[in-house]
Amino acid sequence: MAAPRAERRRDRKRRGRAVVNEILFTALNVLDILVVAFLFYRLYVLVHGTRAALMLNGFLVILVAGLLAQWIGLATFNWILDNLRTVWVIAFIILFQHELRSGLAQLGRNRIVGLFFKVDKDAGHIQEVTRAVEGLARSGLGALIVFEREMGLRNYAENGVLLNAAVSADLIETIFTPPSPLHDGAIIINEDSLVAARVILPLSQDPSLSRVLGTRHRAAVGITEESDALVVVVSEETRTISIAEAGRLERDFDVAGLRKALIARLRARGPAERGAAT
Repeated sequence: MAAPRAERRRDRKRRGRAVVNEILFTALNVLDILVVAFLFYRLYVLVHGTRAALMLNGFLVILVAGLLAQWIGLATFNWILDNLRTVWVIAFIILFQHELRSGLAQLGRNRIVGLFFKVDKDAGHIQEVTRAVEGLARSGLGALIVFEREMGLRNYAENGVLLNAAVSADLIETIFTPPSPLHDGAIIINEDSLVAARVILPLSQDPSLSRVLGTRHRAAVGITEESDALVVVVSEETRTISIAEAGRLERDFDVAGLRKALIARLRARGPAERGAAT
């Protein structure tokens, strides 16, 4: 009698371990699917509304064609696709280098990553911008400088002249000094990259704005009404420095106040977060 009972206990333990293993296997499969789905979603968000989206669609068509060829049994076509896989990876990196760089920058700004790695969001580019603004205001040259935050501005950048250059005071002053072909419009800055110049921004239609404000200031307010961007404006007429954020315009900053405001505001993810923090 003891032997059968012991055998039954061992059998129950085996069945219990099998159930646990099956649950763990199922949970890992679900996690695997969720991770892949999240990666595809983030890739879609990065390229949505850009020219790169068309390239991604073509890439997906080729991928689906390869899977169908393998399923149907088209040996020659499948052999060609197999030999092109390495080329696909290289082509993907080349075609989507801007999106990949932007995605890595967003990852670096993530709060969870920030718990493990200290990220200096100033990194010198704010100092370069304030130096440029000081020089432009002194010379009576207008400027419109847009800082991209969490909400992408790629659709606006692609309507201008893409530069993807390092942020420097000399470059910014050169761009906004006539007769430079890039002096009209705005520049867009993402982290330490000057993404684009001669960018056309939407004008604010807010009737409460002062009528004395020109096109440059209305454009600064307009882009902040449609995104979480922060904009620095230098007036050509009055040489005053202003900041536009969340549809509001704050005027008459000096250089020290501008630098302090940029450091404080760009380290926060946006107006809502700063409001919650205060």
